[in-house]
Formats: sequence, structure tokens, C-alpha cells
Amino acid sequence: MQVIEDFGRFEGIEETAASIGVYDGVHVGHQAVINQLLSEANRLGVAPAVVTFDRHPALVLRPENAPKLLNSLDQKLELLDAAGIEYVYLIEFSPDRAHTMPEDFVREVFVKRLQVRSVVVGEDFHFGRARLGNIDTLRKFGMEMGFEVHAVKLLHHDDKWPEPVSSTAVRRALAGGDVRTAAAMLGRYHEIRGKVVLGDRRGMTIGFPTANIPVSMAMAWPADAVYAGWYTRPDGSRYMAAINIGRRPTFYEHAQQSLLEAHLLDFEGDLYGEEARVEFVELLRSEHRFDGIEPLVKQLRIDVALSREILMAEPSHQKP
Repeated sequence: MQVIEDFGRFEGIEETAASIGVYDGVHVGHQAVINQLLSEANRLGVAPAVVTFDRHPALVLRPENAPKLLNSLDQKLELLDAAGIEYVYLIEFSPDRAHTMPEDFVREVFVKRLQVRSVVVGEDFHFGRARLGNIDTLRKFGMEMGFEVHAVKLLHHDDKWPEPVSSTAVRRALAGGDVRTAAAMLGRYHEIRGKVVLGDRRGMTIGFPTANIPVSMAMAWPADAVYAGWYTRPDGSRYMAAINIGRRPTFYEHAQQSLLEAHLLDFEGDLYGEEARVEFVELLRSEHRFDGIEPLVKQLRIDVALSREILMAEPSHQKP
């Protein structure tokens, strides 16, 4: 996959079928659009391309209310690559870009840059200054400028989750600790990445050493609680884990920031300084304060046993 940030330094773009969006999470709704996009590209004999942004537009338009991100830019590009996209046009989202009129945006990006033959977007798509552009205006521009437009219907997770699948819905599920629903909407387990830092070694002293990862304020994390999940090391080795997110109230009365602590099952070794990938499979319990070390250790043994039972039952020990 080729990532284009500056068309002035890029040559050789071919005709494309393209989609556009923030693509935060690359969830199953996004995947439905991508699948239609790949089908269109195959039908027309052109390259599949995605237009996306270097940051969430809300960080520019309303930074005080910008949502937490489901994945980093690097993760998003990895997911688009794995989905079969050949070109990603990565646009710097700035105040000037936010004021681009819909017709100007279409002419510059789709027609001039991407030589688009077909555009595939979700049926709720809006674009351009003040979100003035929508499916109807995009179809109008397509008729004038020579490209097709296809709108993909919104997906619904199930009857118990009536709102359409969206990045917002995934964030809401995570905020409630419902990592199973989040995984169903993402089409994979929700994953957190970060560098393992040196902790206070309390886990080591009570027999449950952990890999400690600080909570990034920019990313969407599951609610403070205990989860069963997976820990992947930089070499690709993958371990079952009992994961705690929280402020460790048994040891700290007024901790200011949550920490992710992953206890790897069947592992001995040093994890400090390595880049970790942690996937969340199932909520075990809420975090709470214990009256001393003994009841905490007793509960941790239960958490580890339950994590092993849940993870061993997962299909292929890998997929949601």
C-alpha cells in the first residue's frame, strides 16, 4: 500500500475507485464500505484508494470535545493495508481544509488527484465546509465530473444494540466495559499499544508480576476494571493475560491516573521497555479496594483461572 502525503512528490497515480472518511477504528461498518470499494475497483479494473486525515477533524474544529481515538494513525494504516487498499491519500486536516467548499474538495481530491471513476461512502456521509456536502450533492458532482457514487447502508450490531455501528458506538461500549460488543463492532478485539514502564513491583512481591502501560489520554480505553485478554510481544509471541485497568485502590488512595497492568500467564522474563499490544476479550469484574494483601491475592488467583478458562475457549485462541 502506498501512502501519499504530497502529490507534488508522487508520480504514477492511476485511475481509482475511492472512499473517504476518518476511519477511526476501521470497524465493521467501515469494512462494509471497503468491501464495496474493492468490488467496484475490480469491476472497473482500477486501484482501490482511501482518502483519510492525519488527525481527527474534531481536534481542529472542536478540540475541547474531540473524541478519544480507537486507534493510532499507524494502526489505521495497517488495517487499511490489510483490507486490500492500494493507495491512501493522507490529508493534513487544518482550519483552511475545514473551510473547503464541497465542490472544490471533490474537484481537487477525487478528480484531479485520484482520477476517480467510482466513489463509495456510507449513506450518512457528509463533507466539506460546515458538512454542507452529502450523498445527493456528491451524486450531482459525479454526474457533472464523470464518476459514479455508491452509498452503503449503515450496519447494526444486533437488536440489543439498536444504534448503527459507528466509532462513537464502539467508544460507548468500551466506556461501559463491554469489550465483547466493542469487538463485535470492530470485527476484532480492541487493542491498546504502548511501552511497558517500570512499576512499583508490588505485583512481583505478591506473586503476580505485571507489564505496566500508562493510559494515553488521547486513546479510547475500556472502563477501569479487570479483563481477560491477550498480550503480544514485539517478536509476535502471544500470551494469555489477566488485565487490570485502574488506579489500584488497595495500594493507592488518591492515584490520579489509571494504569494498565497485564499479568501474563505461563511467562517468566523481563518486559520493561518493550512495545506491547494488549487485546481485551471479556470483562471479569469491576475494580475495587481490598482490605489487605491476602484477599487481593485470593481474588487475583480467581481472575487468572477465569482468564485462562475464557481464553482457552476462544475460537483458535485468537479471534473474537
